[in-house]
Amino acid sequence: MKNVTDSFVYLGHWPSAGSFGFNTDILATNLINLSVVLGVLIFFGKGVLSDLLDNRKQRILNTIRNSEELHEGAIEQLEKARARLRKVEIEADEFRVNGYSDIEREKLNLIDSTYKTLEQLENYKNETINFEQQKASNQVRQRVFQQALQAALGTLNSCLNNELHLRTISANIGILAAMKQITD
Repeated sequence: MKNVTDSFVYLGHWPSAGSFGFNTDILATNLINLSVVLGVLIFFGKGVLSDLLDNRKQRILNTIRNSEELHEGAIEQLEKARARLRKVEIEADEFRVNGYSDIEREKLNLIDSTYKTLEQLENYKNETINFEQQKASNQVRQRVFQQALQAALGTLNSCLNNELHLRTISANIGILAAMKQITD
């Protein structure tokens, strides 16, 4: 039994040729791995992210243009309503004697409905812009997360082969066996 544990202990203490060897300091290796993964993510992800942001920017600009066109349509409707208002005012002067209060009420209703329509269109434009901005932000976050995860998995899969995996497991078993032998 002692020969088996000795063989694991020797696997954990392979002689290093030059500067090659196993670094058992978990904190140092995690920092190195993290910095490598972040470097790869930044290098490969910045082009994709800028393309996504450019595409999203164009969509938002198109939405803003569409909203501005709606706004211009509302202004045209307002001008038509003002023309109708002028017409109603002229008719009001002609029929002031017979139905001043009815005409005045119609005028106020027309003004109120026009302003309400304009406010609704303005609110719709603002809601559309806010919705598109939130949607763009969420899509960018989701795509960045997916790409970062894919890049990290690709990096891990390309760096970890079966031989290295088995050697790492064997070395760790040897270290654990040595620690058990010291505690016994």
